Amino acid sequence: MTVLERSNPSDLHQPDGYSHITVSPAGRMIHFAGQCPVDIDDHVVGDDFLTQTDQVIANCMAVLAAAEVKPDAVVRSLVYVVSGDSADLSAVWRRLMDSPLAPAFTTASTLLGVTALGYRGQLVEVDLTAAG
Repeated sequence: MTVLERSNPSDLHQPDGYSHITVSPAGRMIHFAGQCPVDIDDHVVGDDFLTQTDQVIANCMAVLAAAEVKPDAVVRSLVYVVSGDSADLSAVWRRLMDSPLAPAFTTASTLLGVTALGYRGQLVEVDLTAAG
């Protein structure tokens, strides 16, 4: 099991749920492709943020399992949401934090509103890096 060091400098704001700094010991680093809301047949699932987020969570859990690591081994996450509305970004973040993938977002995490993603109709993507 990888033990990650998480910290928040006292001269920065104290974040809610994630850490400004995550240090992983030397060893195996796993870089995952961005996980999209795509099913086994390469079709985008759903046309709303929460349905797509659920598929992204399932896909992230599958790649983590295939690499034989758990969500708490994630050292960096990037979450992309096709929206400029902070309510949409917050809804996706809450869904992620209420899922089995939630430990992945306790380390260095970034949540971004973007104008477009790779698949037509895609609204959410999660990019993870893990140590394990």
